[in-house]
This record gives sequence, structure tokens and C-alpha cells, in this order.
Amino acid sequence: MILRRTVRWALMVLIGLVMAVPVYLLVTNAFKSQHDITTEPFGWPSGGFSLQYLERALTSPDFNVVGAYLTTALFVVAVNIISLAVVGPASYAIARGTRRYHRIVMLVLLAGLFIPGQTLVIPVIYVLKLIGLIGTIPGFLMFETTLTIPTTTFLFVAFVQTVPRELDEAAKIDGAGRYGTFWRIIFPLMRPAVATAVILNSIGVWSDFVNPQFILGPTSGYYTVTTGIYAAISKLSTDYTLVYPNMLLAAAPVIVFYVFLQKRIIGGLTSGAIKG
Repeated sequence: MILRRTVRWALMVLIGLVMAVPVYLLVTNAFKSQHDITTEPFGWPSGGFSLQYLERALTSPDFNVVGAYLTTALFVVAVNIISLAVVGPASYAIARGTRRYHRIVMLVLLAGLFIPGQTLVIPVIYVLKLIGLIGTIPGFLMFETTLTIPTTTFLFVAFVQTVPRELDEAAKIDGAGRYGTFWRIIFPLMRPAVATAVILNSIGVWSDFVNPQFILGPTSGYYTVTTGIYAAISKLSTDYTLVYPNMLLAAAPVIVFYVFLQKRIIGGLTSGAIKG
């Protein structure tokens, strides 16, 4: 028993170190000079932490950090709204359905969990080009929303199945339709699952690089945080005093977002596993 516990803790510490090292490098090197980064990448800044490199990244003419933050935040909000509006009623219909095709639809949607989104980029580019949406915000939002459907459906269906059907029957007696029952009765109860879906979707959209880079493209004039940084440092990739601060500015919101909301993620993932 003691040996098993020791091995478990050792594995947890090892995994924690493996995950912490890249974050440590990113944070420390964002405040160091070029000489310190190249000679002592794992060391502390010889002259102390300096904010001049972050200030330089924030005011760089090659990359508008504030504009990229705003653009990416708008994309995050739009994708979450569309995803909730589409997946919410669909998940309710699947969870409450008793016919065989409801299970088939569920399995088809869940199959998307096993397909990497990057493998779909080339076919999606051809489809969007065919319908005239390549390089446009609607085309990008459609694809990003599609990528959120499998996970969001899984969370919503699992949660709705724990909600007693008597609530549906009571709402029907009061004259509410299926849409009214879902949005007024069921949806307010889904806050743990909704919070988890919104957090996961937001992190996915914020950190996505491949899809905005290829679907929006540099000619569209719209840069997300990741594509903007790539465009800014691609020509100066050896200037680490520009690379690391920009990477920190891109990753910091996601790290903070996850650290403070990780309990909600865990709560939403486990809420559908408990019948109540």
C-alpha cells in the first residue's frame, strides 16, 4: 500500500515537472535579455526581471496585441453563442429521444471526438471556397463552431439525462412547448455543463492557430492572438526578446483562465455522471 502510494506520488511529481518546465521557460525568458536567454535559458535573469521587453511587445508596430485580443475575444463569444444555440436544443432532443436514430445521431456526433480538427482543414478550405466563404469571418465561425459540437453534445446530453422527465411533463401541462421547456426549465439547470463547455470552447478558440491561419488567411486583415504573433515574429524569429514576451502575452489569459476555473471544468465533467 505504501509502495503504491509512493509510486503514485512520484508519477504525479514527474508529470507536474514535465508540464511546469515549458511554463517556467516561457515566463522567465520573457523578462530576460537576448544574452541571458541564449546562454542561460533555464537560469534567472542576471540583471533582474525587466518589464522593458513586455512593454516593447505591447507597443510593437509589427503586432497590435490589444487589437488581436479584442478580435480573438469576439470570436470566442460568437462561437460560444452559436454553439449553445445549436447544440443545446439538439442535445435535449437526443437525451429525451427514445428511438434508435437518436442513439445513431449521438454516436455520429461523438465520432467527431476522435477526428483531429487539423485533418479537416484541407477539405473545409475546398468547401468554403466553393460556397464563397473562404477568408471570411462567417466561414471561420462556422468551422470553429463545428469543432465544438462533439464535446458540447457529450456534456449536454449526459447532463440532461440526469434531469427528471417529470419536469418536462409539468411544463407541458402548463402549456410550454419543447423549445420553451428547454430554454426556460432545463437550460437554467445546466449551468455546470454550460460553464464547462464554454471554458473548453473558449480555450480551444483562443489557442487555435491552424484554422485562423488557413481559413482567414493573412489577406483578410483579421489576426487572432496566435496568427498575429506568428506574423510579427516570423521575420525576427531569432530575436528571443520579442518571441518570448509575445508568446507569454498569448498564453497568459489561457493559463489564468484555466487555473481559476479548473474546478468548474471538473464539476461539469462529473455532473453528468451522477444520477439525481
